[in-house]
Amino acid sequence: MREGPDITTLAALIGDQARASMLMALMSGMALTAGELAREAGITPQTASTHLAKLGDAALIVMEVQGRHRYFRLAGQEVAGAIEGLMALASRTGQMRTRPGPRDAAMRQARACYDHLAGSMAVAMHDALIEQGHIVATRDGLGLSPAGRRRFVAEGLDLDALDRKSGPLCRACLDWSERRHHLAGSLGAALLALFIQRGWARRDGASRAIVFTPPGQLAFERFLAGTSDKASAVRA
Repeated sequence: MREGPDITTLAALIGDQARASMLMALMSGMALTAGELAREAGITPQTASTHLAKLGDAALIVMEVQGRHRYFRLAGQEVAGAIEGLMALASRTGQMRTRPGPRDAAMRQARACYDHLAGSMAVAMHDALIEQGHIVATRDGLGLSPAGRRRFVAEGLDLDALDRKSGPLCRACLDWSERRHHLAGSLGAALLALFIQRGWARRDGASRAIVFTPPGQLAFERFLAGTSDKASAVRA
């Protein structure tokens, strides 16, 4: 038997339908209770507790206690990236779950991928930033050009603080619905937080969808064109 990482245990954990449903629910980046995850997976709270214990033992999720409540979230960006990669592979090979509903189109347009924006709007942002030369290819993947750093400082982002984070500043993440890349990393997370802070968008609450207001949509398009004003907060 060859030495090296053993993926079979993790694959079996993620491959269970209930556990997969709970992990995908946590891709919203929000911490959820066992009851909320049980409803998402369509199982009893008791069964959910068993599954959550297994996911915790495998270091796929972490638990946080707030008063009498216990909240669960993904263990980190590495776990989220693995799940997003599996979702992209499933989409490409036609392995899709049918869950019809009014949020399907919204999810494809804009959704949370753990801590950053995904969907067609996110892919458009990734492509625009590369076309404008603000994000460039580096030996390690993606990075900010000097012009890109000036732009995001002007947008009000603290790039020095982002540089000090443990993960990469910029990372390409394969989008499962678009089958192209969107922007992840600490910059991707900071931009999603910025859009919400400015009032351009809000989290749906019932799904991973990120809902842009009509004025927010226009502001986002100006952002893509490089004409965004850092002071342009938009309220619904």
